[in-house]
Amino acid sequence: MQDLSRRRILAAGAVGGAFVASAAASAGTFGNPDHPLEGSVNAKTPSSLTNPGPQNPKLANEFPSFQDPPSTDVDGMPLFWSSFNNAHKRIQNGGWAREVTQADFAISDSVSGVNMRLSVGGVRELHWHQQAEWAVMVSGTCRITVIDGDGRPSIRDVKQGDLWYFPPGLPHSLQGLGPDGAEFVLVFDNGHSSEFNTLMLTDWVAHTPPDVLAQNFNVPADAFKNIPLDALWIFQAEEPGLLAAAQKAAASPQGESDIQFTFSMNDMAPTKTTKGGSVKVIDSRNFPISTTIAAALVTIQPGGLRELHWHPNADEWQYYIKGSARMTVFNTGPKAQTADFRAGDLGYVQKSLGHYVQNTGTTDLVFLEIFKADRFAEVALTQWLACTPPELVARHLNLDPKLITQMSKGRPDILPV
Repeated sequence: MQDLSRRRILAAGAVGGAFVASAAASAGTFGNPDHPLEGSVNAKTPSSLTNPGPQNPKLANEFPSFQDPPSTDVDGMPLFWSSFNNAHKRIQNGGWAREVTQADFAISDSVSGVNMRLSVGGVRELHWHQQAEWAVMVSGTCRITVIDGDGRPSIRDVKQGDLWYFPPGLPHSLQGLGPDGAEFVLVFDNGHSSEFNTLMLTDWVAHTPPDVLAQNFNVPADAFKNIPLDALWIFQAEEPGLLAAAQKAAASPQGESDIQFTFSMNDMAPTKTTKGGSVKVIDSRNFPISTTIAAALVTIQPGGLRELHWHPNADEWQYYIKGSARMTVFNTGPKAQTADFRAGDLGYVQKSLGHYVQNTGTTDLVFLEIFKADRFAEVALTQWLACTPPELVARHLNLDPKLITQMSKGRPDILPV
């Protein structure tokens, strides 16, 4: 994936003066935009807002908050925007995959992500990882196989909105089902993990002496004369038969695993619902096996806001599924930076940094918040202030103490309530 630094994105060029004027008008001038002097609201000469050099208008139009940041943005920050949309695809007969790791997305130390597509019958070959794998189905249906550390298999069919979690070292496979295969996003609990560098069945067999294979499997050595010399990784196969038949064929004397490797977000009620949207929290409390990944599925209606908040226990890796959004991240310094997101994009907020997410479109905004943690945890700015003595807060912000007492001591998560 190309290294799209903030400087290179800005170098792609701003759009015309009408865009700048419109964005500046909506930026707002209250607060303290002149310290330090940043933002188009502070420009005194018209030419300071133009960009006569080389431009890529299509790219620039995707990032209005980079081209003309709100006047409340200050200084620079590590880029917290990335995307599967410009990640290189590895395509094979049977499907494709593209990934964003820490090598592509410098700020993302805690997790890495893979977007994968399997055709009907397409197989992601039998393999395992040194890291845990958390996944969400975004389209279609997929059959997963896995065996636990006690030798007990589990085979399940998962559909859009379902999750799975494989602890480190447990071998598994994935196969697309009819009528349209499967697409999903994988999350590894290590920012350096790559789907292109996994422990695969074909690789191991190809690099084990034939006499050892014969002794291990109790078959003649020449039974392995036609094994693949290169990893299959993704390959096309026939669509598998009925789930029950597969489970029967794979049955172990130890029985079926009692570990629930899958979870259905569609079957759970929202953790919180307001007029502005809803949140579903999935962590080790309702998906016990998921001990290193916690998640929240967030839906924000047009005009809604994911309230000002931060997460005290882990960095937040975001995957945008539908709609368009704007997010500002606040850091010490002070530093504040605003970025725009669309479907397929990724965001990243480091632990304890304040932020909000605003729906900037005309349709619902849907995205996932992912944390390398066993539990979801959050501190909301409004709740914190409402649960602090009003006079103390009022002296900080020069507000009427009565306004502080009107703030909600609950945590709405999505506004309006």
